[in-house]
Formats: sequence, C-alpha cells, structure tokens
Amino acid sequence: MSALWIAHVTVTDETAYGEYAKRATVAIADHGGVFLARGGAYEQLEGPDRSRNVVARFPSLQAAHDCYYSDAYQDALSFAKGASQRELSIVEEIA
Repeated sequence: MSALWIAHVTVTDETAYGEYAKRATVAIADHGGVFLARGGAYEQLEGPDRSRNVVARFPSLQAAHDCYYSDAYQDALSFAKGASQRELSIVEEIA
C-alpha cells in the first residue's frame, strides 16, 4: 500500500528552509515520492496553524520511512532544524 507524508510547517528562516526544500525534493524523488500538495492555499480547522502544508505520496510505508532516515534526507533536514517548526507524520493509505 502507498503511504503519505503529511507535514505542517511554520518557516522562521526562508533562506535556510529554501535549501532544505531543494535538497529534500531530491531525496523524496529518489525514494519514489511525489508531491500532492506543497504550500498551497489551505483552511485551518483544528490544531496549531502552520502556514506551509505538504503532502507527498510514497509507494509504501517502508519507502517513506527509508526516505526519512536516508543520508540525503537527514542532510536536507539539517537545514530545516532551527529554520522551522514542524510536525511530520507518515500515514498508510487505504486500498
């Protein structure tokens, strides 16, 4: 089954986060991930408001997990730390 990364982000340093996004895009694609939503219009209904919302689909829960823990993504993530407040979940899709 495919799986989704669902991220809710408040960016506090646009330059550093831009570098994260550039590097993360490559790491995500290398693991079969494709973006379904990335920073578009949204309506916050519950929970903390994060102005950037991202959804990426991976071919499996394992692929999403492996991407997150890959050297390439961890390198990208080093640019997001201190440049954002984030929540990220991996959710398996239903068939």
